[in-house]
Amino acid sequence: MTDTDFLRVCALDDLPESQPIAADIHGTSIVLVRKGDEAFALYDECSHAAVALSEGDVEDCQIECWLHGSSFDLRTGKPSGPPATTPVATYPVEVRDGDVFLSLKPKTTEDS
Repeated sequence: MTDTDFLRVCALDDLPESQPIAADIHGTSIVLVRKGDEAFALYDECSHAAVALSEGDVEDCQIECWLHGSSFDLRTGKPSGPPATTPVATYPVEVRDGDVFLSLKPKTTEDS
């Protein structure tokens, strides 16, 4: 992946700690989450019930869907247990000089 694959999304300081933020980036629904000096990006839809993950809660390195309680790892998108069994897409994020950059090319399972 090259620098041209990444888009500036916001300043890291614009993301509140452990609070999911919904963003539409070039027509793709993304949920952004800040954990300390890192930021994570996932597709903003639960793979079980097709509701916005950005309306859920973040605890440790998991985001929980508010509807049925499925949790997904912020790093890999993998569910931690039922009812979801399918991962959600995750996107490469880089923090550069205090700014958050995102690639809309989803990570593969080998990248996670």
